Amino acid sequence: MASGRLFAVVGASGSGKDTLLAGLACARPDILRARRTISRPPSLATEDFESVSEHVFVSLREGGAFALDWSAHGLGYGLRHEEFAPLAEGRTVIFNGSRKALPEALTRFPDLRVIEVSVSPEVLAARLAARARESHDEITRRLQRAAQALPSGIPAVTVRNDGTPEQGVARLIDALQPVSS
Repeated sequence: MASGRLFAVVGASGSGKDTLLAGLACARPDILRARRTISRPPSLATEDFESVSEHVFVSLREGGAFALDWSAHGLGYGLRHEEFAPLAEGRTVIFNGSRKALPEALTRFPDLRVIEVSVSPEVLAARLAARARESHDEITRRLQRAAQALPSGIPAVTVRNDGTPEQGVARLIDALQPVSS
C-alpha cells in the first residue's frame, strides 16, 4: 500500500499560514489541503472550512468523526478521517494545525512533518492590527503566545514569512521537499 507524506503547518495567528496555504494550492494543486471543521461562523476572509455550531462540533468529536481535533481561542478545530484518505494513495496532504496539538498529532501520525511559519514581532503586530479583529490587549496576548516555542522534542522546519506572499510560498514549497539522506 502506498503511503503519502503528511505535513502540519503551525505558527502564530497572523503569521500568514492561510495565505501561504492558499498560494501553495495555486502553485501545487497536487498537494492536498485538509479542510478543517471549525466551531465558528463561515467567513470569506479566511480559509475554506466547514462551519458548525459548538454543539455540532462536540457531537462530531464524541461520535469519532475526527482523526484529530483541538481547542484554541475558544473554538473547536477538527480534521475528519476522510481528509487523510489520500495518504493511502501516496498523495501529499497538508493541514493548518496548532502547536499545542502537535504531541497528539504525532502520536496519531508518527510520520508527520511539522513546518513552523515564523514572522518578526514587528511584522506580526502590524498584521494583527491591520485585521482590526482584536483589541490592543488581545494583540499583546497573541504576541506573547507567538514567542512560545514548539512543544519539547518536536522537530520542525521553519519558514520565515516576513516578505511578500510569493516569497513565503516559495519558502513553503522548499520546506515540502523530501529530506535528502
